[in-house]
Amino acid sequence: MGNTPFLPIIIGTDINAYNMAISFHEEYGIHPILIGKEPLSFTSMSTIPETIDYHSGLADSEQFAEIMLGVADKYKNRGKTLLLVGTNDLYVRLIIENQEVLKKHFVFNYIDEDLMNQLQVKANFYELCRQHGIDTPTTHFYDCASNLPFQEQMMYPVIVKPSNGIEYNNLKFEGQQKVYKVETEEELQQVIRTIVSNGYRDELIIQDFIPGDDTYMWDSVVYASSKGKTQLVTWAQVVLQEHTVTAIGNYTSVITRYDEDMMKKLQRFLEDVGYRGYANFDLKYDERDKKFKVFEVNIRQGRSSYYITPLGHNLAKNLVDDLIYNIEKPVTYLNEEFLFTVVPKIVLRKFVDNLAVRKDIKRLLKKGRYANPLFYKKDKHKKRKLYLFARQVNYYKKYKNNQW
Repeated sequence: MGNTPFLPIIIGTDINAYNMAISFHEEYGIHPILIGKEPLSFTSMSTIPETIDYHSGLADSEQFAEIMLGVADKYKNRGKTLLLVGTNDLYVRLIIENQEVLKKHFVFNYIDEDLMNQLQVKANFYELCRQHGIDTPTTHFYDCASNLPFQEQMMYPVIVKPSNGIEYNNLKFEGQQKVYKVETEEELQQVIRTIVSNGYRDELIIQDFIPGDDTYMWDSVVYASSKGKTQLVTWAQVVLQEHTVTAIGNYTSVITRYDEDMMKKLQRFLEDVGYRGYANFDLKYDERDKKFKVFEVNIRQGRSSYYITPLGHNLAKNLVDDLIYNIEKPVTYLNEEFLFTVVPKIVLRKFVDNLAVRKDIKRLLKKGRYANPLFYKKDKHKKRKLYLFARQVNYYKKYKNNQW
């Protein structure tokens, strides 16, 4: 491993974990340790992790702390600071809930439990947004434990999604979707019945559907230091998101843009609530009233946040500079055009309908101003090329056969 005073411990084995791992490798030449529940091809077919420790009980709140203390015990003899990074909502929640125990053995940069519940429970989050002048879509909350019918008058279509993604994802049932787009009141009642009858007891979010294709979606990454000082704010237009029902909302391609007003608005919001660490906002532009509306904030880097790495703000370096070297930095408002994609170029050329965005894609591809982190050149795993080829072909089929 590289001669650094720290050892990255990344929790997760998905694309987000891979993007974090290569960010550490690009910047420091080191191979992180990954801790996962099960093998996923993104990371199992890779030479970048030094090792991947699998623990089937990792996602269980009863077992998480004990597993992580075992990890600390295993690697403490390296004499390095163990730098902990979570890569999905559940793992970040578990780090935060167990932070008193974990901070004796690891360094990390996350908010406290109270703020997490303010930001992750949608009813609380939208109320916070309202107080801070941030626009959100017209939204109602339906309590699935109430047995009462949903009677609010809505303009259709509407979007239906669980407020508690972690509880919902633990259920497995036929017809389960990450997000439902519902055209009529009858269909809405049917979706509610299906979700309730399969054991979901928390709130459902029933929300005005903002018209517009994927390019009306926007993304912002913010890094606030462990002292609560904002160091980076970005703004990006979504080009494409996943189009399969189980993965809607995951961005597969974005172009970085610049909107100083919105960037500063989001920065002020996070500073006002005392935020620390990575934040990743999902927004959509509503042409009807010309406003950007925030859907949610992820309390971690997103899977598409990797675009900050090739633009000189390496995902891993922000954490290391802050937590290991204690470096203070002035805030940067990222203002460079760049294309991030995990889908093949043919998908970008064929399935993006917005002509202005298509023109930008063409220009950025021609200039070489793009990155697909899955094709990291220093990853030498023998089967990786084959896996990526199959994945690219599969992506083409997915976009051809699924319209959201």
